[in-house]
Amino acid sequence: MGRPREFDVDEALETAMELFWRKGYEGTSLTDLTEGMGITKPSLYGVFGNKEGLFLKALERYERTKMNFFHEALKEPRARDVAEKILRGFADSQTAETGPSGCLGINGALACSEAAAEIQKCLIENRHRGERDLGKRFERAAKEGDLPSGHEPFDLARYIMTISQGTAIQAASGADRPALYRVIDMALQFWPVPAVQNS
Repeated sequence: MGRPREFDVDEALETAMELFWRKGYEGTSLTDLTEGMGITKPSLYGVFGNKEGLFLKALERYERTKMNFFHEALKEPRARDVAEKILRGFADSQTAETGPSGCLGINGALACSEAAAEIQKCLIENRHRGERDLGKRFERAAKEGDLPSGHEPFDLARYIMTISQGTAIQAASGADRPALYRVIDMALQFWPVPAVQNS
């Protein structure tokens, strides 16, 4: 029988995710990680490869556990409901009692040196992928008559994602959930409504 692992990989990854979320990629040192995860540097390298590999696994976990609301929201029948569920889902995640404030993707990418260019590129591509998925959903809404003509679906997707990034920065600065919800309510007042729904 092989030698048993000296730590629980799942728990260690959860801890690493929260550290990266709280401090950003470059703000989180190897010492922060090994002490927080309760492991040695050789164990970290042996299981995750290096700090970058660990971050990518932590990001994957974040997407799977904290961001699952996003793709669920895309299934909503009306475009406005999609937008609202996404914005409120982001706000809920950004102000959850059990985790750091803000957003791992935003916190991780705001300050990156050239040494972390690949991590920054990965985080930016992640955001762009979400924006594209949302744009495609709004494109479908336009074809179904759920958006009035003259409103570019991918511009609307960028609008929603820009609001969500703004609430992430607000949350990281101490704004609470009710404050973010009020911002979302104001943002949604400008949502384009088809003429049929106005009558």
